[in-house]
Amino acid sequence: MMDADRPVTLITGATGGIGTALARELASQHTLVLQGRAGARLLALCAELGALPLPLDLTRPETFEAALAGLGRVTNVVQNAGVVELGAVAEQPPEVWTHTLAVNVVAPAALTRLLLPRVRAERGTLVFINSGAGLRANPGWASYAASKFALRALADALREEEAPYGVRVSSVYPGRTATPMQQKVRAQEGATYDPAAYVDPQTVAATVRFVLEAPRDATLPDVSVRPGPR
Repeated sequence: MMDADRPVTLITGATGGIGTALARELASQHTLVLQGRAGARLLALCAELGALPLPLDLTRPETFEAALAGLGRVTNVVQNAGVVELGAVAEQPPEVWTHTLAVNVVAPAALTRLLLPRVRAERGTLVFINSGAGLRANPGWASYAASKFALRALADALREEEAPYGVRVSSVYPGRTATPMQQKVRAQEGATYDPAAYVDPQTVAATVRFVLEAPRDATLPDVSVRPGPR
C-alpha cells in the first residue's frame, strides 16, 4: 500500500552502486519503486527497504507499458541505470553503440514518456543521473559520452516542455564514483581501482535527495558532483 502523504519515487538501476545508495537514502521518507533486472538482488533490496520491485529489461522498451500498467502514484523518477564499454571509435562495433544508446538514452526516454502523466499529477521531479562524460568526451569514451550528451539533451528539452505542468527536471553529473561500474572502467583502462580516490556513492545519493526535496520555489537544472580535496 502507498502512503498518500509520502512521495513515491521510482529509481532505475536500483541494484547498482549509486542506485542502491539512493534507495537507502530515501527509504525513510519516500515510498520506493525499484527497477532492476529480475532476480534475487532486486528482491532482496526491496525486502530490506519495503519497496515495490519493478523487474524490467531496459533493452526492450516495448515491454515497458505493460510492466507499468498496475503502478499507482509516481511523484519522482530518477533515471540512474546505465552501461559503459570503453573503446576507440576505430575499434568499437555497432553492437556496442546500439546497446549503450538503448540503455542510456532510449530506455530513459521511453520510461519518462509513460510515467509523465503520473509525475505531472504530482507536480514531481525527474532526475537524470548523467556523468562527467556528458560534459566532455575523452579518448576511448566516444560511445558512452555520446549517450550521456544525448541524455543531457533529453533532460534539457524535457525541462522546458514540462515546466507548464509544474514538473522539475534536473541532471546530476557525478565524477568518478566508487561503484562496481567504476571498478570495471578502471579494469578496462588498465589501471588500479582505489575507492578512496573517488566520490562515495552515498554522497551522490545525498545530492540527489537534496535535488528531489528542494523547496518548490527553486529548480536545480544541472548539478555536478566531483571528488573533493583529500
